[in-house]
Amino acid sequence: MSSAIPIDANSTPLAVRHAAREGALTVPTAGLANGFVQVNLVILPEAQANGFMRFCQANPKPCPVLAVSEPGARGCEALGRDVDIARDLPAYRVYRNGQTSGSVVEVTAEWRDDLVTFALGCSFTFEYALQHDGLGVRHIEQGRNVPMFNTTIPLTTAGGFGGNLVVSMRPYSAADAIRAIQITTRYPQAHGSPVHIGDPALIGITNIDSPDYGDSVSVRDDEIPLFWACGVTPQQVLIDAGIEFAITHSPGHMLVSDIPDSHLALF
Repeated sequence: MSSAIPIDANSTPLAVRHAAREGALTVPTAGLANGFVQVNLVILPEAQANGFMRFCQANPKPCPVLAVSEPGARGCEALGRDVDIARDLPAYRVYRNGQTSGSVVEVTAEWRDDLVTFALGCSFTFEYALQHDGLGVRHIEQGRNVPMFNTTIPLTTAGGFGGNLVVSMRPYSAADAIRAIQITTRYPQAHGSPVHIGDPALIGITNIDSPDYGDSVSVRDDEIPLFWACGVTPQQVLIDAGIEFAITHSPGHMLVSDIPDSHLALF
């Protein structure tokens, strides 16, 4: 694929992955390849994989497991054809001893034969359903990354992992908020319905204009902030656990799979 081909809402998942692989796509993936499931990635040594699976099972709202790779595999048939997990995201994070040095565009040099990839559901998946129903998605409208916040909502500790929930935020009017809840409830494997509506201070967010990850977006006077469980949650969990080595997507920079959104919808 030529990197000159524009990547947008009508692109195929394969085109998006190839653009990332070539280094032509380095921006967040919200609004790209509409109609296809986007996934968060957590990549761990096999020695920690069973513990992380137990953590995901105990916390399905932020960590809905869609697929798990074989150790060392850089492809995953469940996610699509011609998938290179080490190169097909616009940006990654690498963790060493609970610290991350920032985003990198590929992780081929860091790849190991014992690495297990967890593909987790992502709220970008249900954004197309929101737009299709006439509900705008503010960060897409403003060309920004989704705002994400650390909270005081505790997770269930399991498998040696624990901490607090991270959430993403999208603002809506009261009437649209009701519809947004109805729509996103159909997608439990993409975080499902919101975990909180309204006053951000009640979940430990002190400034809605200053997200911990992503970008701030405008919230109008007649709008209510809605907060969904976020796939950045395990990234903070890895830091809290002081994990020796791990790789994740960079917040907002997902792997676009070949799975149609409809395969995740309950009805």
